[in-house]
Amino acid sequence: METTCIMSPRHDPFPLTPEAWEAAARERLGRDVYDYYAGGAGDEVTVRANRTAWAELFLRPRVLVDVSEVDTSVTLLDAQLPHPVILAPTAFQRLAHADGELATARAASASGTLLVASSLSTTPIEEIAATTNSPLWLQLYVFRDRELSLDLVQRARAVGCQAVCLTVSVPVQGNRERDARNRFRLPKGLEMANFRGHEQVSFPGEAEASGLESFIDKHLDPRLDWSAVGWLVRTAGIPVVVKGVLTREDARLAVEHGAAAVIVSNHGGRQLDGAVPTARALREVTDGVEGSVPVLVDGGIRRGIDVVRAVALGASAVLIGRPYLWGLAVSGQAGVEHVLGQLVGDVRRALALTGRTRLRDVDSRILAR
Repeated sequence: METTCIMSPRHDPFPLTPEAWEAAARERLGRDVYDYYAGGAGDEVTVRANRTAWAELFLRPRVLVDVSEVDTSVTLLDAQLPHPVILAPTAFQRLAHADGELATARAASASGTLLVASSLSTTPIEEIAATTNSPLWLQLYVFRDRELSLDLVQRARAVGCQAVCLTVSVPVQGNRERDARNRFRLPKGLEMANFRGHEQVSFPGEAEASGLESFIDKHLDPRLDWSAVGWLVRTAGIPVVVKGVLTREDARLAVEHGAAAVIVSNHGGRQLDGAVPTARALREVTDGVEGSVPVLVDGGIRRGIDVVRAVALGASAVLIGRPYLWGLAVSGQAGVEHVLGQLVGDVRRALALTGRTRLRDVDSRILAR
């Protein structure tokens, strides 16, 4: 099955590089919103390392291979996808564009890709599900009020979400100094729409620095341990994916507690500054699961060659966050579609130039030692 995404022509009026998309988005966004999306924890060492670590992986291209047809399709938890680029959960998308998550959901449908909807979205999961024909997962934080989390999972299952993606890397908020400096808030008229009728619909009113940090301190459960994964597996009624794994030990524990897949993620460098970049953690995690469940990865993926590198290290698919947010900020649905189209077109090009005709055939032999 070949992807239908086409590489953007030279006359395309949209930005042509990941850096140009970000620059164009920065011009359109307020400083506080841009800093919220772009920023990381502390000195942002891990934010930068997430990108540079991919570039440290060099490839061994084969030549004189017929690459007139290239297949980028993948299968993930029984979902057939035309390409391996998934839209990661990102909160508060209506800060970037008035249509927010609905524009992203429509773009996912147009691309045929999987969308992971954030539990902290500015659009309810029911409206997101009604807008996309593509596979949909729900990202979940476990609140101190665990019944609130479970209710959201049940709503997601009712509207057809195929998995719940449990984020495990936020027991407390990372040191996001940009947000503290900007006193980050949701503007009047925006709310965490999945929690209408509950106090969690908005940030605590008494916050003096980052409203999001106050929200996390007040509502997310820092006592969360591996028993929560087992609880969610027993109660969700759909597969549970664990997001935020960086070590072999935790990969094995995730499998032992029933995870259907794991995502190698350091939360985009937004939690522990100095955490290992995902490109370096990926092989350790894939070794840890020993092929028992799919492994996905996010963090710093900007080019098609990064996707090929990730697959060579054992990933079944990759997730992008900031890149499609920049597309959303620049041109709504069309912007997200163009970002996806350019990246997937670049995956096809990278496969052809390495002499591979099917993404599923890529393995560690493509990597230079």
